[in-house]
Amino acid sequence: MNLKQLATHHASFNLWANEQFVTWLSKKSEEQLRKEVPSSFSSILKTLNHIWGMEEYWHAVIFQKPDFIHRNGVENLHADDVFQGLLRCSKAWTDDASLFSDNGLSDKIKVVTPWFEANQTRYQYIQHLFNHSTYHRGQVVTIARNLGITDAPMTDLLFYNIAREKSIAAM
Repeated sequence: MNLKQLATHHASFNLWANEQFVTWLSKKSEEQLRKEVPSSFSSILKTLNHIWGMEEYWHAVIFQKPDFIHRNGVENLHADDVFQGLLRCSKAWTDDASLFSDNGLSDKIKVVTPWFEANQTRYQYIQHLFNHSTYHRGQVVTIARNLGITDAPMTDLLFYNIAREKSIAAM
């Protein structure tokens, strides 16, 4: 695969995984989603909200949107708002991931934040983002297990690839 194919593949995987989580978690109570436990983000909803916020942030960085206003810290949203915002942003990634050529994905972008300074390629940031989302989905599963919720969906990349192969074969 070339960089463009990798970027679009991982964007599709990310959307699929987030859809699996929204389907799973939409059956849980708002109380369960807000219940706090020791974690870097103390509830399922706060963690999903963070994933959404970072997907928005990195979209703005990759597509160089200087007018982007980070919505970090917006925590008291209803679960449905977080679910729909996360899916809308993940869908934007699947729509936009193919907009760059391999050369465009190889272009470096300087990023300066209070937490880090980097000058990496667009593709490296995209790879970071989807890895970051996967990491925090894992935290959601751990938080859920601490709350007695044990029916999390399997969202590893391998399972996405298997499901994708099956759907292509069925065509």
